[in-house]
Amino acid sequence: MDLSATGRYVRVLATARATAWGVSLWEFQVFGTAGTQTVPPGAVRVAEFLADCPYSHRLPDDPIVLPGLPGGSHMHSFFGNNATDAFSDLGRLETSGGTCNPVTDISSYWVPTLYADNVPVEPTGTTFYYLGEGVRDDVIANTQPLPRGLRIVAGNAKATGPDDNTISRWSCLHAGEVNPSHNFVNCPAGTMLESYLDFPQCWNGKDLDSADHKSHMAYPVGGACPATHPVPVPKLRQVLRYPVTGDPSRLRLASGPGYTMHGDFFNVWPAAEMERRVRDCINPIVKCGADGRP
Repeated sequence: MDLSATGRYVRVLATARATAWGVSLWEFQVFGTAGTQTVPPGAVRVAEFLADCPYSHRLPDDPIVLPGLPGGSHMHSFFGNNATDAFSDLGRLETSGGTCNPVTDISSYWVPTLYADNVPVEPTGTTFYYLGEGVRDDVIANTQPLPRGLRIVAGNAKATGPDDNTISRWSCLHAGEVNPSHNFVNCPAGTMLESYLDFPQCWNGKDLDSADHKSHMAYPVGGACPATHPVPVPKLRQVLRYPVTGDPSRLRLASGPGYTMHGDFFNVWPAAEMERRVRDCINPIVKCGADGRP
């Protein structure tokens, strides 16, 4: 009987025994391709591109939550676009340069300033990852570019406790024995305090902002975007590393305790650059560097 079919196979070559009884395999994942896209040989199967955006400046401004009101906010630390202030809009940001690698990303990112013993401390590691994780592979394959001018706020600046609807988390670099927490953690000497914050990745498909700066976006449910927010876009993950260790009672944010950590994002990526990265990195599930290439 003739048979016409296509298929895939995976071969695992074990070069050493973990025990006297054989090989220990802790995790094994197989990812599919997106449509007819080809994946470069040796590419890492993670849907990701990134921007490294060092600290730019500090102001008590917030052009998303309190536009046109200089000095009206708690202190914020800004990354990326050099010109961000209370009067920033897409047009003004487009005319400025920034601190990011790649230089093509002139988006603005900001967070409440961290203080140690009431002295401001800025992060020395500032990476903003754009990811496809958190949804099914078929949703990743249909992820759309973030629209130019999109504004998103993630986290809860008004949280009254560690479990008050906050998604930010703190941990210690190279200190896995310290459990992550919504509040500050005690990092041992030789490590760094890390802040992680994931932004929502489901867009309602029409609004670049909303009255509460959150309702136009949503987090996925069950590996897919809800019907109210049907457009999957890359998930922004903000990772900041502060040169701080020791007693966390010394620490505070301009917005309050550690669980009030939040982040603001104003997308000023050139449309073609964002589209290329989504097409070449996110949709086919390929790990790309700052240049948007595997």
